[in-house]
Amino acid sequence: MEYREFGRTGMRVSALGFGGSEIRGSDVATVERLLASALDAGLNVIDTGECYGDSEELIGRAVGHRRGEYFLFTKCGHRSGLETPDWAPETIRASIDRSLKRLRTDYVDLMQLHSCSIEVLKEGSVIEELQKAKEAGKIRFLGYSGDNEAAKYAVEFGVFDSLQTSVNVVDQSAIEEVIPLAAARGMGVIAKRPVANVAWRYHEKPDVDYYVEYWRRLRELKFPFTERPLSEAVGVALRFTLSVPGVTTAIVGTQNPGRWQENARYVDEGPLPKEEFDAIREAWRRVARPDWVGQT
Repeated sequence: MEYREFGRTGMRVSALGFGGSEIRGSDVATVERLLASALDAGLNVIDTGECYGDSEELIGRAVGHRRGEYFLFTKCGHRSGLETPDWAPETIRASIDRSLKRLRTDYVDLMQLHSCSIEVLKEGSVIEELQKAKEAGKIRFLGYSGDNEAAKYAVEFGVFDSLQTSVNVVDQSAIEEVIPLAAARGMGVIAKRPVANVAWRYHEKPDVDYYVEYWRRLRELKFPFTERPLSEAVGVALRFTLSVPGVTTAIVGTQNPGRWQENARYVDEGPLPKEEFDAIREAWRRVARPDWVGQT
């Protein structure tokens, strides 16, 4: 497994991280097999969120006893069952404590504001709550998860140690400005949706709204690699994302332990060859429209 310095935090993270969104609704035994095999193979980043259903609880039950073997990232901001409003200070405070209980830990390595607006950042009370939690030892570092102008503002805001944003073959807008700006400021960069939801596997418009925009873009971009066998094409997409300068780790979600091992093998192949990386970037520059912004 390749490891990279996570900005100025001192954390050295695996290039491939585990995204906890897709395990919601799974049984504990499945999640335990999945995460145990990943940890055994060298993965040391687990990323989840307060609004991913029972994801935090499943992770805590499955690998809480191995807490010293991985860096634990989660998110806060949405009430997700709490009685207080989104982005209220009391919601941030209660959400952090709830996450720690669910994850069966005394602290998380990274707490990320979960796609809040520029207005929320400017108002400042959520930042104050994060800083209080850091002073109390509940979180080690602060992050922002989001896209587009809000992501750029968060990077420039100067209080965050990391940025999580969408980066993949059909979502390249952050590559031009936001990621270089974050890297220049010594921030760790987490790529979400790094394989573009494998949206090219659908011959017809997907039923899942979350996939549709990427599917539409792929029909115009016409990347040759999407005609390869599915496993090869996924490898190209993942290696593209991890070849973007400034990206530290890419989080991939799955409920299939075998798929995790497959993704790890792709990462082991190293960066995408320069000519293939450049061809994907050139296709984007040639075809992408101004409204092809980052997908949250």
